[in-house]
Amino acid sequence: MTIRAALFDFSGTLFRMEHPEITELGDVLRAATAPSDPALAEAWERRDLDADQHRYVFLTLLRQAGLPDPDGFYERMCGTEFWVPYPDTAAALELLADVPVAVVSNMGFDIRPALDAHGLSQYVDEVVLSFEEGVIKPDPKIFKIACERLGVDPAETVMVGDSEEADGGARAIGCQFALVEPLPTGDRAESLLAVARTISV
Repeated sequence: MTIRAALFDFSGTLFRMEHPEITELGDVLRAATAPSDPALAEAWERRDLDADQHRYVFLTLLRQAGLPDPDGFYERMCGTEFWVPYPDTAAALELLADVPVAVVSNMGFDIRPALDAHGLSQYVDEVVLSFEEGVIKPDPKIFKIACERLGVDPAETVMVGDSEEADGGARAIGCQFALVEPLPTGDRAESLLAVARTISV
């Protein structure tokens, strides 16, 4: 089957959250994002379904972990400062300029400013975010929403992402799936371009 459209995950696929502050606070952040309290653990699992819930659970965990200035850190995380595109993100999306493209992401905040900041919004026809749709990957509904908004046949669409479990859920509606590794941006050069070159215009 010819591939004529592409869906891309955001974090770990098109962009990665990288910043000296994140490296410096690595152990604190890992502790903060692995809650042991059952109520917080449940809230953590559902964080990407609602923006207020996302903010609440992140700030609660960051404060508990003793992170300096958790509010400021959270605001920067939801902005553009921490998000770095992979080296081939722009080239891959530019190659697909005449192809229907959507970003489909489990996120509790708006990623459009990050796309705008790097001049990438012009290559993205639709942005489908879990907190706006009330559904998270791997639920097939979110992929169906993306395909319907693009006006494309799922059988002629590839979902590109770093999670076999979450992004691979697109197979349930007939999409193909291409896995990329969520490596540091300096360690992954042309994974997205390799996928983009397989898509017909």
